Amino acid sequence: MKLLNHTTKYFALLLIVLISVWAVIFYFAMLDEVYDSLDDGLENQKQLIIRAVKDNPDLLQDTEFGVNNYTIKNTHVGNHTNLKDSYRDTLMYMQNEDEYEPIRMLESTFQQDGNYYKIKLITSMVEEDDQIENLFKYLVGLYLVLILSIVVLNNLVMKKVWKPFYTLIDRLKGFRIEKDDPIKSEQTAIDEFNLLNKSVERLTEKSRDSYIAQKEFIENAAHELQTPLAIAINKLELLVEKNQLSGSQTQEVGGVLDNLTRLTRLNKSLLLLSKIDNKQYLEEEYLDMNILVAEVANDFLDFTTHKNISLNVIENATVHYTMNADLAVIMITNLIKNAIIHGDAGKEVTITIDANQISITNYGKEKALDTNSLFTRFKKVSSDSRSTGLGLAISKAIADKYLLQLKYSFTDQHNFMVIFPSSS
Repeated sequence: MKLLNHTTKYFALLLIVLISVWAVIFYFAMLDEVYDSLDDGLENQKQLIIRAVKDNPDLLQDTEFGVNNYTIKNTHVGNHTNLKDSYRDTLMYMQNEDEYEPIRMLESTFQQDGNYYKIKLITSMVEEDDQIENLFKYLVGLYLVLILSIVVLNNLVMKKVWKPFYTLIDRLKGFRIEKDDPIKSEQTAIDEFNLLNKSVERLTEKSRDSYIAQKEFIENAAHELQTPLAIAINKLELLVEKNQLSGSQTQEVGGVLDNLTRLTRLNKSLLLLSKIDNKQYLEEEYLDMNILVAEVANDFLDFTTHKNISLNVIENATVHYTMNADLAVIMITNLIKNAIIHGDAGKEVTITIDANQISITNYGKEKALDTNSLFTRFKKVSSDSRSTGLGLAISKAIADKYLLQLKYSFTDQHNFMVIFPSSS
């Protein structure tokens, strides 16, 4: 939910509470004012009638409500406390409505020629349910107008006020630390936005400087390691070729060469992982994964012949995906190589291409691998000293980079699956 809509939601909830409370207060205040006005009118009418009775005693004969809105009846009053006015609400049958309607009634007493008379005066009043219904309608209308006003205010005024913030958000979305495209903010009249812009500029600039420093360090370290390793390997190979070593010495030198070769592969693998993590493979293209798998499989024919393993490619569908071609080759190569190395001699390795999925299966140890650490760096599936333990970790890093799923399962065969998004 956007920030403006989020604030509008809370405004709407707050208005419901405020208007509801205000409606209750207003309703009772309005009733009090209505009653006060009706009572004043009845009081004034009473005084006019009492005055008229003194001038015209015949009015004392109006003992029933007729065309007049009052009645006068003779009464006996023991003391003057009963002379106090009394107001109450009651119902009266209305001819025009053909039903009982609420009225306001004033009951009082007055003295005329030594006799006491009770006078009742009535006046119509608005029905309470009608009042509540009308009040509810107007309140709903007021609420809708206020909400509409807030929405219009947000979209016209507040949207303009928050424009620097959303501009910064858009630039952050497009920011890539591996690209030399720093965020440049615009000056605004709002101090808080200026502070935010400057803070983001400093943070992104610092992050990019750290990224460049790390990238250069990894590249330099890998290069500096590669050179002495290559020199050491060459010198040891020359030493063996001169045939001046005994058999045991040759074996020891061979062991050193194996370790140096493994260290060279390890150095290259770590450099590759660092480049993937630092997103240095920017070039991408729309790849035909069927062709790529066929080419990689063809490169392993000699290796599979040497291990007495048959390599089969089954194409049930065509898979296309946009990614870096070099990384795609590395991912598929590592998975096929892993299946061949750990496959049983005399058996087969099968590569099956289905819709949005590439599966690589092989026969090996008759138990499932530990899925919790299978794709962890430096985790070896076998005890082969030549293995760096980074092949599957590299494949997992490449899959994660391009939103692919790399999964493992075991039935009677070990099965590695690369699952492509269906929208690819």
